[in-house]
Amino acid sequence: MPKKMTRGERVIAFIETFCVVPEGTGVGQPMVLAPFQKKWIKAVYDNKAVTRRAILAIARKNGKTALIASIMLAHIIGPEAVRNSQVVSGAMSRDQAALVFNLAAKMLQLNSDLDGLYRVVTSGKRIIGMAKNVEYRALAADGTTAHGLSPKLAVLDEVGQIKGPMSPFVEAILTSQGAYEDAIQIFISTQASADADFFSMIIDDAERSGDPKTVSHVYCADQNADLMDKRQWKKANPALGIFRSEADLCEQLKQAQRLPSMEASSRNLLLNQRVSLDSLAFAPGIVKENNGESSWDVFRASGSVHLGLDLSRRNDLTAAVICCLDEDEVMHVKTFGFTPRGGVEERSRRDKVPYREWVDREVLYAPDGDVVDYGQVCEYLKLRLWEEEVSVSTIQFDDWQILEFRAAAERVGFGTTCQWQEVRQGYKSISPRVQALETALLQRRVLLDNNPIMNMALANAIVVSDPAGNRKISKPKQHGPKVDALLALLMAAYPLLAEPEGIPSDVGFWIA
Repeated sequence: MPKKMTRGERVIAFIETFCVVPEGTGVGQPMVLAPFQKKWIKAVYDNKAVTRRAILAIARKNGKTALIASIMLAHIIGPEAVRNSQVVSGAMSRDQAALVFNLAAKMLQLNSDLDGLYRVVTSGKRIIGMAKNVEYRALAADGTTAHGLSPKLAVLDEVGQIKGPMSPFVEAILTSQGAYEDAIQIFISTQASADADFFSMIIDDAERSGDPKTVSHVYCADQNADLMDKRQWKKANPALGIFRSEADLCEQLKQAQRLPSMEASSRNLLLNQRVSLDSLAFAPGIVKENNGESSWDVFRASGSVHLGLDLSRRNDLTAAVICCLDEDEVMHVKTFGFTPRGGVEERSRRDKVPYREWVDREVLYAPDGDVVDYGQVCEYLKLRLWEEEVSVSTIQFDDWQILEFRAAAERVGFGTTCQWQEVRQGYKSISPRVQALETALLQRRVLLDNNPIMNMALANAIVVSDPAGNRKISKPKQHGPKVDALLALLMAAYPLLAEPEGIPSDVGFWIA
């Protein structure tokens, strides 16, 4: 007696038997699912806990839309059809919604064996499964309302485009499924760009909760992956070499490597990384090439060491960065970070940054208390620089809280031989500093020392411009990775990188 097929096996068999390639190469031929697609289908439909939510996060051009269309057909005329039920696919635009409908309709119309089993209503983007009266609708966030429906299956396409924690359109669809105890929500998309976006939140919730009713398969490149690492391509593009062109992917990533302005979007769309699509201040690839080890010996020998200081009290980090040049005009960088010990675990969870781990590794210094103790910060910097026999020429600072910090420095004897120089934080003052550091990074003349606090700042800082084209650094959101170390770096580096050499005109002197 032949083995009884599982629910997932029946869905796969239906797709590969009755669904055909709707367009392009092999049009009209039976669909052949890729191994990763079969694995995901089995995980969804053979789940003993009964899947309520299914997630497939994958890079562009890996067959997402065709997979959605074939799954819809399995619920309209196939083994998952339930009498008098509704099924919907949803997308964030009319064009994307129409694409799912059009592919499903073409699959039906290209297979004469299915004649009489369905009715296509092109004007309303609906398909009716005649045998069990299943109604399918393609919905769009900017089009047909999702209210008044009660779908047993809702498949949402490209939800990574949703900015923020929820969309009224998606909320309307998900809350409409209350009539079924075994309703299924399916999300198939490229990753969102930020942790606070809807798709990121449901992926993170699936990972944290371990909910047995949730199936989540995420295919993405490693966080710091080289753009041209083919092993990383495969991690994000499991259809590579099957129906995803390796030559096309290679060409697009080569362009992104040459043009820093394309890198963020390429990492997000082609490598399925959660990378901000805001204008990143510094391309990740360029930062990586400047992340070599800096030398304390160079600092000891240098007669021009500058310290940049960006202060905080409770929620942000206090950062101190020192810079100097070696004989080859390469800038060496050392970074010091400070955060109050009180509440560090809570801030780690809130910002999704491992502050607690960094404190334990002594990467981040955490003075006692619930606010940064400037006296302890000054003591730490004084002792650390004394131990390394480094003499600082200037302290470059933003004036926020500087009076309190300067008083603490005088009490402990820190910076007594330095010139203290205020750096204003407006567009006009910061723009030349951004340009100077950007130029040095592009020339590969910086050794950033691979410090995780600096790496976090460089990976998350965005650049904003005023109407005159002046640029300054911002962070993508209130809670999340901090950019304080980068602001301190911009201040410390500029006296070394400015052309012509000398103190810029926008600073004020505080002579110790």
